[in-house]
Parts: sequence; structure tokens; C-alpha cells
Amino acid sequence: MAADNETTACSFRFSEALDFDPELADLMSRRSPARIRLPYGDTDAWLITGFDSVKQVTTDARFSRAGIIGHDYPRMTPEPIVSPESINVMDPPQSSRVRHLASQAFTQQRVDSMRQRISWLTDRLLDGMEKEGPPADVVKHLSDPLPQHAILDLLGVEREEWPRIGESVHQLLVVGAGNKEAAATAKADLIAYFGKLVDQRRDAPGPDLISAMAEAREDEDHLDDKELAVMALTLALSGQDTATCQISDIVYLLLTQPELMQGLTRRPETLTDVLHELLRCIPFRKGVGIPRVALADVELDGALIKAGDFVHVSYLTANRDANRYAAPHVIDPERPSAPHMTFGWGGHRCIAMPLAMAELEVAIGRLVERFPGLRLAVPPEELRWDTETIRRFPLELPVIW
Repeated sequence: MAADNETTACSFRFSEALDFDPELADLMSRRSPARIRLPYGDTDAWLITGFDSVKQVTTDARFSRAGIIGHDYPRMTPEPIVSPESINVMDPPQSSRVRHLASQAFTQQRVDSMRQRISWLTDRLLDGMEKEGPPADVVKHLSDPLPQHAILDLLGVEREEWPRIGESVHQLLVVGAGNKEAAATAKADLIAYFGKLVDQRRDAPGPDLISAMAEAREDEDHLDDKELAVMALTLALSGQDTATCQISDIVYLLLTQPELMQGLTRRPETLTDVLHELLRCIPFRKGVGIPRVALADVELDGALIKAGDFVHVSYLTANRDANRYAAPHVIDPERPSAPHMTFGWGGHRCIAMPLAMAELEVAIGRLVERFPGLRLAVPPEELRWDTETIRRFPLELPVIW
């Protein structure tokens, strides 16, 4: 264990089921923010772990996402996942403007319409699983195809392009050093593809999300073609990446903690609350995401963060802060409602959260309803887990019912 004032080299490659990463557990136990060295990038970074401190960094204008552009910033992957034009590396007021316009595509009425489409897709997938019969793989039949099919369908991507888009998204998430060139090629391919799709939607609008964002207006202001293309790419990435992991991880917990499954079967009306508690606890990714850079000297939790320093926050540790959540490492379906950080916080909170929750509610709700006797076909310790990317999820979930 390193002293609090030393830089800690962090691989963040821990992949033991959904156990909490011991590196993160050590770092969150420090008396003050730690200095960490990640696998890629030319400098160290501060790591902020507590809920209130993470909240401050994500809402304080002295910490800038845009300031990282042009730097070889500390990160988990050889090629930066995010594009320089992405909303994820904008600061207010630019990010606020883009978020406000893009969020018009996620009205309650539109999300309700999306939920109907997601329900149709889910039922088709579960029909296939039921037809195949046990044992069947939930990852193959539900958690892998549904998020990809749902977001690409909602974006208006032609079905024949789905495998190509899915493979490019996967390439961006691989952590191995030898993947840098493939990841860069995948990113360029995705940007070019969504650029062409925006051109098509400008000429011939449809019922898809890109058309909805293209129609968004605030007085005379609207999203330009580049902003639209990057927003579509951002949704394609997050829509596949996060939802795939979360469906698999939630099902894993339901199957390995039968009291959770039994509770949902008895009281399906608690689904949304239970999902939020599971989302709070699940370490759905490895390490950290996109950093910020300090624009001024800031004292935080006893550490002096100097102007120019990179700062990472951990939503995973914030979600387990004992100062905010009693018995934070325990999954408690009866826990009083309190916002968590799984979808981010502040100006970079996921604008598609309503869509993500609709997808999880439909996928898990329909699975539990249709297969109340669902159980693992193999012992949990025989399951294989992803070790190739920054994600945490089982590669398969063979089940019987």
C-alpha cells in the first residue's frame, strides 16, 4: 500500500465477478485525494472518490473537460474513446446549449414511444430464447443484442450496418496497447458513418432520434451537422456499452442472490427502485472515465490541486460512500431513495438516462415476468468475465427455467 502522498500506479484490470476493485477500495480509504498513474497518458492525475467531492468537481467551473483536448491525458485505453468534438469534452455554456437542444429528443412522450419499440424488441428476443429452450444464454439472447438493436434502431441505422457498428464500438473499449491503431480506425469509421447519416436525415427526416435532434430548436438556434453526428455517435457508444453491461450484471445479481429475484417476482411494482439500488452497487466499468483539468489552484479534501493538474473522479467509489449511504457495500432493495452517480453528475450527466432506464425496466421486467423460475445452469464460479475492455460483465449467462 502506497503512502497517501505517493503516486500509485493503477492498472484497474480487476475482473473478479462483480467484486469491488481492491485498488479502488484502497484509494477511497485514503485520508485525502490520491495521485494515480494510469496505463496511458503522459502524466499523473488526482483521483477524487467521495460523493460530495465528486459532486464538487463535476459542477465546479474551475475543473474543465474541454481543457484536456490536445493533451495526452491520463486514461484507460490506448486511443481516447471520446472525440474532441464530443459533448463529453465541452464546458458550459457550450455543453449546456448542446445538452438542452439534444434533450428535446427525450421528452416523456417520445420516451414512452421508445418504450413500446423496446418492448417489441425484447419480446422478440425472449421468444427466441424460449423457443431454443434451456439451457440458453441470457447474454446471447438478451443483454448483448437488445441494447445494440434498440439504440441503432432508434437512431435509424440500417439493420445490415448493425454488426459493423457493434464491432467498431467494441474496438474503442479494448484496453490492450496493441489496439491503438484499430481503435483509431474504428473511431474514424464511426464519425464518417454518422456524418453521412446526418446528411441523409437532413434531406429526408424520419421518426428516428437523429431526425428528432435535428428538429430541436431554441429560438433560431439548432444543432449543426457536426454536433448532430457526434451526438449520434455518443448515443451509439453509451447506448450499447453501458446498457449491455448493466443488463448482464443485473441478471447475474438476480441469479446469484435469489432473494432479489424472489422479491421482484412477488412485488413487480418495486422494479424501478430495485434497479436503482443495483445500479448504485454494480461496478459496471473498470477504473475511471474522462478526466478534467484544473483551471486554477483548488484545495479539496486537504490536497492542493494546482492549475494544470488532471483530475479524475470515481462514480463507483462515490456510489459507495459511507457518509452518504448506510452499509454502502450491501445491496438493500428497501434502501431509502437517494440519487446515485451511475449515470454521471452535473453538466455531464447522461442525457439519455430516461431511455436507459426504460430499456432496463423493460428488459429485466419482461425477463422476470416470463421466466420466474430462471436460474443459472452452471455454478457462478464457472462463468467467464470480460478481461479485454474497460467494462465489467459476464461473457455468458447460461440459464435454465
